[in-house]
Amino acid sequence: MMRHDLPEDQWRKSSYSPDNGPNCVEVQTTAGGRIAVGDSKMRALGAHTFPAGQWQKFIDALLTGAL
Repeated sequence: MMRHDLPEDQWRKSSYSPDNGPNCVEVQTTAGGRIAVGDSKMRALGAHTFPAGQWQKFIDALLTGAL
């Protein structure tokens, strides 16, 4: 699901983004408990949102090399 109405002050840089440079993935938890994921350079495009459990499965798959 795409969202375009998320509060600007709730974004935080993902721990998976590099420490240097302007290319960052940002995340925030929505009021409904979904995880919103967006591009710091292109916020006007909106953010994809995922159920928290689904997002965690994705992160776990990355960490274990399944993806």
